[in-house]
Amino acid sequence: MTVLIIAALTLQEASRRRVLRSLAVMTLLLLGLSAWGFSRIDATFGGLTSGEARLAAATVLNLVMFGLSLISALGTAFLAGPSLAGEIESGIALAMLTRPVHRYAVLVGKWLGLVTFGSGFVAVAGLAQLVIVRVTVGYWPPEPVTGLALLAGQAVALLTLGLLLSTVISPMASGIVSVGLFGATWIAGVVGAVGEVFNNASLTQVGTVSRMLLPTDGLWRGAMHAFQDPTLLTQFSEAFEGHPFLSRTGLTLAYVVWAGTWVAVVLGLAAAAFQRRDV
Repeated sequence: MTVLIIAALTLQEASRRRVLRSLAVMTLLLLGLSAWGFSRIDATFGGLTSGEARLAAATVLNLVMFGLSLISALGTAFLAGPSLAGEIESGIALAMLTRPVHRYAVLVGKWLGLVTFGSGFVAVAGLAQLVIVRVTVGYWPPEPVTGLALLAGQAVALLTLGLLLSTVISPMASGIVSVGLFGATWIAGVVGAVGEVFNNASLTQVGTVSRMLLPTDGLWRGAMHAFQDPTLLTQFSEAFEGHPFLSRTGLTLAYVVWAGTWVAVVLGLAAAAFQRRDV
């Protein structure tokens, strides 16, 4: 019960923060620009075959979804830090913990509230984008639920990392480091994809290792695969080579399990660090 109460309070607190209004503005701008862009595809690239039209739609959809995932990363990272470290610095956490409330309950409650926020954002914004694509170009991805679930998983992984960092460094620093690692992992994934094209084992290993250390890029690549028409791979195989917004393969069950294990381990480390921190 305590965990659910703290989760509800965390959601209420997040709804009042200025970062939420900033996220809403950025999301609306991105959705508006994508609606205009998709509506101009036929006018700009007239005479496309049905396969080329699906390829263009899938590519641009993945590009826009990456933008939404970046907005989600910024939001969850900069909400996770203040939700814990900010309360420690302000003394709110001390007042809360003087009552018979376990620290792990506080941490899990805040994590659950942030997970609800991040997943809700991905679901609403992602579904709005899919509807825009359907209305403007008539394209609907083959596995929309899987794709949105993986994007939500990406947000969960990043906010969990943000909570861990917020137990040892300042709220602002934890947000900056989290977003920086998110970007670095994505770049490493692109480097790994280029390595696969040129059969360079060292470059390929960069992407593989980065996806194991922080599963955000691996989950993103699984989401991309879920949003693109599977027939494109056979029709335009060469277009997938090293492309940052197209994915040849989906995720294996083993990797999904690893991502879940990673989140559990990092959350456990955050609980242990919070337990030892002076408030």
